[in-house]
Parts: sequence; structure tokens; C-alpha cells
Amino acid sequence: MGAAFERSGIGLHSGITTTVRVLPAAAGMGRYFVRVDLPGKPMIPARVEAVSTTMLSTQLRAGKGETSADSEVTVRTVEHLLAALAGSGVDDACIEIDGPEVPLLDGSALAWIKAIQEVGMVESERPQHSSHLSFLASPIVIEEPIWICQDDAFVAALPAPITRFTYGIDFENPAIGNQWHSWTPEQEHFADAIAPARTFGLANQVDQLRDRGLIKGGSLENALVCGDHGWLNPPLRFSNEPVRHKLLDLVGDLSLLGKFPVAHVLAYKASHTLHIQLARLLAQQIGAGDVSRQSSAVIGN
Repeated sequence: MGAAFERSGIGLHSGITTTVRVLPAAAGMGRYFVRVDLPGKPMIPARVEAVSTTMLSTQLRAGKGETSADSEVTVRTVEHLLAALAGSGVDDACIEIDGPEVPLLDGSALAWIKAIQEVGMVESERPQHSSHLSFLASPIVIEEPIWICQDDAFVAALPAPITRFTYGIDFENPAIGNQWHSWTPEQEHFADAIAPARTFGLANQVDQLRDRGLIKGGSLENALVCGDHGWLNPPLRFSNEPVRHKLLDLVGDLSLLGKFPVAHVLAYKASHTLHIQLARLLAQQIGAGDVSRQSSAVIGN
């Protein structure tokens, strides 16, 4: 039998404090959310087809049959928790939440990773060569390049023998500037290379975003903030922590495919919107939603 873990905290955009309880799920169930604060406890699958909005975070919505037609059941800012689960090899998990947004915690995926490590893993039929990413047990192979572009920003999935992620960002602020980072799951642990990277923002955009009803729960305790003369809350965990966090977001968003493609996933100046557009195109072209699961891993002792 598996074990559950629980974490509480404030949501980045809503400013609402919620508690998340992650429990083992039966093999083949995938990762999914349950809004335990709502009548009927509606379920929201962590699948690309459930994405409803991508404004500065990824939001999922319950599908038909999960809730009444006159109400919308959502859960927001799911990417960090989902990245931690996928990066730890957790294929199947029931994520109970008592509010509309996943807690930001320290702005990274590190607290989620530590919680998973505390309860341990129960694995079934995992191949010996598999890394800590669950999708390698049943790979989706990309045979032709797939691109999504918007002005000079883009995301792409390129044919490659192993899974690799590369991300680039370019900011006028010199403290951030132009940064690139590549991560290969077979060579580095997600927990060490990507999970600790925190979300970040620019100080001169804070008031504007709050006027739009966003980042109500953001603070110097859960986000890196960069001013005109440098970071307001150093030190950084990595010299290129911002681009590593963007890569973390990409991992979380692509986890909505259920399994990642064996490909070189390349992004530059991208966003949750572009990430999800690529995921949708991948799902459409390779039928990711119909690929059967050959093995699984769940949280447990």
C-alpha cells in the first residue's frame, strides 16, 4: 500500500490558502485532482484536454459529466506539483485540494519533491534502464519536427534518441539577460537540477499584475523579484535559476500528456500558452491520450 502526504500554503494568483493531499491511485488512473471542498467532490484530470486557461499559470477544468452544466470547476497553477510528480516517476496520483489553486509554497517544486521522497515510492514493472521520469517506461517517439511559433518565441519537439529539454530566455534587465539551460533526465536528477528553481518576476510589473487580479499571493518569500539594480531577495539557488524555472514549468505542462515524448523539446521565450499548444499538437498527432500504460509508479513507502 502507498502513503499520502499533505502540504498547505497560499496560491500565487488567488491569494487563497489551500491544503493539498496527494494519495496513491490505482495503476492506469493517471494523475488527477479532486475538489474536496465542492459538492460531489468533482474530479479534474491532469490531462492536456482539461486545460482551460494559461494566463501566467496553467489552469485545468472539470470535463462534462464531472460537474453540473451551470458551474465551472477548476484548479489553477498546477504545473509545479505536476512537474514534481512526473519528475519523480509518479504516474498515478489522486490530488485532493480544498480550494481553487495549488499552493505556491516556496515558488519551486522542491517542497513537493521532498514530500514525495519522504513517503517513498512503490513501483511496478518499471524497466531497469528507466530514469526517474515515468514516461520512459512507455515512450512516445517523435519522428518529424513539430513547431509552434509566436513572433520570435517558439517551442518545438525534435526527433532525438533520448528525452532532452532545452530552454532559453532573453530579458532586457541585465540581472537576468540571455540564459539557456539543457537538461537530460538520463544524466541528471530532476530533484537536483530543476526542482529547486523558483518562480520569478520583475518589480516594475508587480502593481500592473495586481491591478489585473493576478499574483495576489506573491511575495519575496515565494518568488524571486528582480529590480532595476538586481535581485531584491538574493541569493539565487543557481546562477541561471530563472531559465531553470521556465524549464520546470515546461516539464509540468508537458506532463499533461500523461507521458513525455522521446524527443529534444526546445523552447525560447515561451509561455504556458505555447507549452500547451505544443502539448495539444503532440496529443493530436501521436494520440497520446490513447497510448496504453505499460507500467506505473505510485507514491508509497
